[in-house]
Amino acid sequence: MQTATIRWAGGEKFVATMPSGRSIQFDTGSAHADGPSPMEILLGALGACTSVDVAMILAKKRQKLESLEVSVSGERAPSPPQVWTKIEMVYRLSGDLEEKPVRDAISLSQEKYCSVAAMLGKTARITYRHEISRHKP
Repeated sequence: MQTATIRWAGGEKFVATMPSGRSIQFDTGSAHADGPSPMEILLGALGACTSVDVAMILAKKRQKLESLEVSVSGERAPSPPQVWTKIEMVYRLSGDLEEKPVRDAISLSQEKYCSVAAMLGKTARITYRHEISRHKP
């Protein structure tokens, strides 16, 4: 079993030491001046999770990925526990890429491999689209 340890750092700040030993500071205040909120981290985790999948799948498909950026936007429920209810994702890729392998890689990530998407999909409707900028060597 993996364990994260969270310590109160005063005010609305908390420091989480992750199972890897790395730490991150959360700031639950409205300004989030000293770190992201826990719910913001979930959007970032979703983007990171799927980005890893897509980059690895495209490499296996011998696609020449030069850059990948994923924008993740979300809406939360109006009342507690204010879970994410709607998430929109835009994948922006560049390189010498073919449409079908890109579409397949994103679908595989969203529907099979990304554990964060599987979890968030229990409360949120996740939609996604992609844009490809082709660069020839």
